[in-house]
Amino acid sequence: MGGAVAAVSSNGSYSFTKPNRESIVLLAGLGVEGDVHAGTTVKHRFRMEKDASQPNLRQVHLMHEELFDELRETGFEVAAGQLGENVTTRGVDLLGLPVGTLLHLGEEAVVEVTGLRNPCAQIDTFRQGLLKQVVGRGEDGKVRFKSGIMSVVVTGGTVRPGDSIKVELPDGPHRPQEIV
Repeated sequence: MGGAVAAVSSNGSYSFTKPNRESIVLLAGLGVEGDVHAGTTVKHRFRMEKDASQPNLRQVHLMHEELFDELRETGFEVAAGQLGENVTTRGVDLLGLPVGTLLHLGEEAVVEVTGLRNPCAQIDTFRQGLLKQVVGRGEDGKVRFKSGIMSVVVTGGTVRPGDSIKVELPDGPHRPQEIV
């Protein structure tokens, strides 16, 4: 079970989008080197206002490139990094992974899935009406967020487009992802 890294992105300042890079370096326990969201405590502005001492469960944001294909069918052109993700993937059902899944990115880096990214109103500032496309309802009628997942860095390393992704599911009963 696995896929590939389609793109990598980072930004050293707060901005909705993140420019694509040739590579990013993941730092264990911190996140993406030089990215504004790297650190042991929460770096998301809204979350910092609530409690800046919370552990940073959102060190690395991953998004499936298949979402861009789906959005294109509804009239929205979105490319890697434009929704703020650090790692754009292809061939991995990110939204279906349980909490605690380890994703081996390339030869060295390993991230642990912590939960879903909740899309914010900034998505509509980027493209009017896009928020409705990344928040939907599942077959069970429950709200379903499609704007990627969050993770923490377990083992650091360099990640590049084209790197393989190996999925390692956790032992025991699987917990579905919730918003972190």
